[in-house]
Amino acid sequence: MQLGHAVRETLDSLDAEVAVVARVGQDLSPWGLRYSHAGFAWRDHPAGRWQVVHLLNECGTDRSALYVEGMANFFTDVVRHEASIVVPPAAVGRRLAGLLSSGDANRLHEPRYSMLAYVFSTRYQNSNQWLLEVYAAAAQGDGDLDRNTAQRWLKTRGFAPITVEVPAWKRLGGRLFRANIAFDDHPFGRRMAGQIDTTTVDSIVRFLERRGEVSSSAEVFLPGAEAGPRMDSATNK
Repeated sequence: MQLGHAVRETLDSLDAEVAVVARVGQDLSPWGLRYSHAGFAWRDHPAGRWQVVHLLNECGTDRSALYVEGMANFFTDVVRHEASIVVPPAAVGRRLAGLLSSGDANRLHEPRYSMLAYVFSTRYQNSNQWLLEVYAAAAQGDGDLDRNTAQRWLKTRGFAPITVEVPAWKRLGGRLFRANIAFDDHPFGRRMAGQIDTTTVDSIVRFLERRGEVSSSAEVFLPGAEAGPRMDSATNK
């Protein structure tokens, strides 16, 4: 609750309409990653100020759904008490608010879930991938609201996924024993080489920074919270 309150205060100070907020829901440091999950913090959501709209896997199944949560609930299940906030340009923020308020952002949701969904496939979707594709729809303005269009836009703008090294025995175990992990959407050659290209918070932030689409950003830590490895970025504070 304290972290959620601190994030709300920071968002108010940044004067954002919509922002990307990220949490450390699991320890991804073995893969060189810091934040595991992100959602859209929407200032004027009908349910109240600064609600978070995000995609969640349904209890380890192969399905997902979109949820709206207050800031305190969003930061309930974390392994470190720290948060990242990235505010897009005002014009993109207004379009994001429009997609969220109209429900059009829901059209980019694919309920078939894989934690390691391939970044340029529409077979599955992970949480950060939904956020990125909604962002792409807002950034391109009048484009068609479908995943193929969003992914084409991201590819032509040079979006670079994070490549996770997954050995063959882990790929087999994940597919057999975990319903929320699949690999059959990845290109065969890279899959066989253990090169899994997926969407992460880090890859989203780096993409926005390279495009100059971060109007402001902040990181929030509770007093005494141990900070994880910092991303190599000039705009994060």
